[in-house]
Amino acid sequence: MGVSGSGKTTIGAMLAGRLGWKYAEADDFHPPANVEKMHNGIPLTDEDRWPWLRAIAAWMQEQTDPAVVTCSALKRKYRELLREGRPDLHLVYLDGSKELISGRLAARHGHFFPKQLLDTQFADLEPPQADEDALTVSIDQPLEKIVQEIYERLGLAR
Repeated sequence: MGVSGSGKTTIGAMLAGRLGWKYAEADDFHPPANVEKMHNGIPLTDEDRWPWLRAIAAWMQEQTDPAVVTCSALKRKYRELLREGRPDLHLVYLDGSKELISGRLAARHGHFFPKQLLDTQFADLEPPQADEDALTVSIDQPLEKIVQEIYERLGLAR
């Protein structure tokens, strides 16, 4: 989880590939209306996000094998919905400064999320609290090191 530009897609895909697990990108669950709003620089509301989050939760529920799914999950109530009935779900928060992520968004091409919406993502962001048992990983390091840290800290190294 994390704001747009924090590396969720790249890191999630790398981790899933390393583990040989199925992978899903949360952006693929957005209805076209959500994508259009974001493309036009209009921030999503909670009402926009609930169907999207429910679709992700349904996908996770359907999985019979381990999987990695990336999702911004900016608010605690979003994470609570995704965790319902999933005690084995591990939450990884990709933490980075607005300056670092803004630079990444400026260099990104071909994505519907415009850089100007980053401020709204940081405004909505409720970093996980201690009672959420989330793994916080700094994104201010090479991608391979981030994936290795997640791999090790989740006890996936055998």
